Amino acid sequence: MPKVSKRGLSMPSSPIRKLFPFADKARKEGKKIYQLNIGQPDIATPKEAFDAVKNTDLEVLAYSPSEGYEWYRDKIAGYYKGLGLEISSREIIVTAGASEALNFVMNSCFDPEDEIIVPEPFYANYNGFSKAGNIRVKPITASIESGFALPPMEDFEKEISSSTKGILICNPSNPTGYLYSKEELEVLKNIVLKHDLFLLVDEVYREFVYDGKSHTSVLSLEGLENHAIVFDSVSKRYSACGARIGMIISKNNEVMQAALKFAQARLSPPTMGQIMGAAMTTVSPSYIHEAIEEYDKRRKICIERLSAMEGVICPHPGGAFYLFVKLPVDSTENFCKWMLESFDHEGETVLMAPGAGFYASEGLGEQEARIAYVLNEKDLHRAMDCLEAGLKAYNNR
Repeated sequence: MPKVSKRGLSMPSSPIRKLFPFADKARKEGKKIYQLNIGQPDIATPKEAFDAVKNTDLEVLAYSPSEGYEWYRDKIAGYYKGLGLEISSREIIVTAGASEALNFVMNSCFDPEDEIIVPEPFYANYNGFSKAGNIRVKPITASIESGFALPPMEDFEKEISSSTKGILICNPSNPTGYLYSKEELEVLKNIVLKHDLFLLVDEVYREFVYDGKSHTSVLSLEGLENHAIVFDSVSKRYSACGARIGMIISKNNEVMQAALKFAQARLSPPTMGQIMGAAMTTVSPSYIHEAIEEYDKRRKICIERLSAMEGVICPHPGGAFYLFVKLPVDSTENFCKWMLESFDHEGETVLMAPGAGFYASEGLGEQEARIAYVLNEKDLHRAMDCLEAGLKAYNNR
């Protein structure tokens, strides 16, 4: 029988989705499962998006331009202008989600055996796309004790070699919810300018910041025009994950021309998604404000409940809608499987994402887990009840 590729064998499983088979089996056994493993918002997608699709007068659902329709890219540029950023439609490529944007940029900026530095824990797809392109991830570990703040500049300097081509961060962070300050971004700016590196920044969660803080886009930092590349998406901002519309934004023309070739090879981004995306740029600012307030309530519930559980370490994240916690168990992967296979609390249990899959360094994250607070307040409290009871039962086996 023919064998699959080494690349296919080495591709890591998603820590977010790998436990789905166990969850499906638990559902068939009659358990109710609170899904805290995946960043799928439950807030209603703006009605304007669905109305735009219903009211379209297209006679043929045709390919769009590979870089996306100009009328949609103009809308995106207008959104960025509202943030105080002068971005033109020529500096935007529309993609099938931010994941495709990341894939295009990885292929455009890095050759096989090049190195990219990524603070860990990080979004698991960063590791997956790097492995697919034979790009070497050089992790720099952020500590849960510091709330996953940016590691010291010296830690970056130690990892930079002649093969290093870039640094990749997510701000606010998936999976930790950490919000990088302007001062921390200035540190990264100094590093990339000193060593002539790319700075790749995933800003998908930029709207969701709390405690009176504000988000600083790397696009606002002077001197990074040829270094900064941003990924964005409508998935989280407008609760429209299924639209599969993301984008690359950069003022580096060479990078954008290279990325366009990959965009051309896959033909075009989804037409209906772009129609929805354009409509969502007209949504009242109150939609985002209300979403932020809702997520902040959920964040506070989780922090309060988790902090009260014996042995749980729970940082206070400043953004996104994730918590990355340390649990008093031998292995969160074993614990999460056990919660699905062998435990229920009044017929209910919880699905979380084990932490080790968000690290590149072997042996880290074994006691950590990502929790997405994307459930309503009542369900979140029930989920926390299940988790608290599960921890006690697991450690008293």
